[in-house]
Amino acid sequence: MPNNSDPYAIEAGLPSVDVFRRLRTDAGLSDKDPAAVALALPHSWYGVLLRHRGEPVGMGRIIGDGGTAFQIVDICVHPDHQGRGLGRRIMAALTDELERRAPSSAYVSLIADGPAKFLYEKFGFVETATYGSVGMSRVIT
Repeated sequence: MPNNSDPYAIEAGLPSVDVFRRLRTDAGLSDKDPAAVALALPHSWYGVLLRHRGEPVGMGRIIGDGGTAFQIVDICVHPDHQGRGLGRRIMAALTDELERRAPSSAYVSLIADGPAKFLYEKFGFVETATYGSVGMSRVIT
């Protein structure tokens, strides 16, 4: 039975460019160039929006090739709504979709900022150093 008193709802979908940028910066993540966001969003494999009484307050996406490699990105919740298990709800929606549609040999990665690693561990993610590998990154400027 649904909880009609819950003001939060998760829905499959992607935000607009403006909402994407606002959610990221409100949550303390880096801003992204609007043209880059407009190019990126349609290429998402799957995405979810977290709404509070209809207004977007969080999101998460999965990007990848659809077969062998996936990455969970853009997990964020507006600071006014943090600490309520909402990041966990976003992750649950994303991992449920991966388990439903991704091939069994798919490699799923993410970058854990600070204490977020403890949330991701609850969904079976481990530090790559466990496997003898190290995550690396580069930002194009």
